[in-house]
Amino acid sequence: MSMIGLSLAICLALVHIFASQTQWLRNIPQRWWISIAGGVSIAYIFLDVFPELEAAQAEVEHGIGPVLEYLENHAYLLALVGLAVFYGLEKLAMRSRSHRHHSHGEDCTHPGVFWIHVTAFALYNGILGYLLREAENHGLMACLLLFVALALHFIVNDVSLREHHKQNYDRWGRWLLAGAIVLGWILGQAIHIDEVAIASIWALIAGGIILNVLKEELPAEQDSHFGLFVAGAAVYSVVLLAA
Repeated sequence: MSMIGLSLAICLALVHIFASQTQWLRNIPQRWWISIAGGVSIAYIFLDVFPELEAAQAEVEHGIGPVLEYLENHAYLLALVGLAVFYGLEKLAMRSRSHRHHSHGEDCTHPGVFWIHVTAFALYNGILGYLLREAENHGLMACLLLFVALALHFIVNDVSLREHHKQNYDRWGRWLLAGAIVLGWILGQAIHIDEVAIASIWALIAGGIILNVLKEELPAEQDSHFGLFVAGAAVYSVVLLAA
C-alpha cells in the first residue's frame, strides 16, 4: 500500500506543477470547472472532513491532559484556528496586491508576502502528504476518492495563488508546493506520531481546507454554474457513500 500512497503523492505534486500551466484547462470556461470542483469539495467536507473532525474530537478528548480538560470541543477549536489563519493569509495577499498596484502599478503581491503565503501552503501540503499514510490504511478506493477531491482542490488553489503572485508562483511556488506534499508523505513513512497528535493536526488542517473551499470554490453567482455544482456534489457523494 505504500506504493499507492507514493503514487498518490506524486500525482498530486504533478497537479501543482502543471495545473496553472495547462492550456486545455484554460479552454474550459472557468465557471464550469470551478463549480464542479466546488460541488465535489463541499461533498468531501460534509461527508468526510466533518466525520473525521468528530473522530478527531473523540481522540483528543481521550488523550488530553488536565490542563486542557476545561476546553470543550477543542478539535473544532483547532479547526477554527486553521480557518482563521488561512483567512488572514488571504487578506494579507489581497492587501499586498492592492498596495503594490497603487505604489508600483504591478498586480501582484510583495515578495515577502509571497514567501509567507507559499510557506503556509507548503506546510498545509506537507501535513496533507503526511496524512496520506492514513488514507493508505483504508484501501485503494479511499485513496482514489481522496485524490479526486484533493486534485480538484489543488487546481483551484493553484489558480488563486498564481492570480496573487504571478511570476513568483510560476518560478518558485508551484515547485515548493509539489515538493512539500511528497516530502510530507516521506515523513509519514519515517516518523510515526500518536493518534492524539494526528487528530489535532488533522483538525487544524481541516479548518484550512474548509476556508479554502468556501473562499475559492463557491464563487460569486455570475462566476458559477449551479447545475454543475449540484452535479459535482451529487456524483461525488454517491461514490463516496457507496465506497
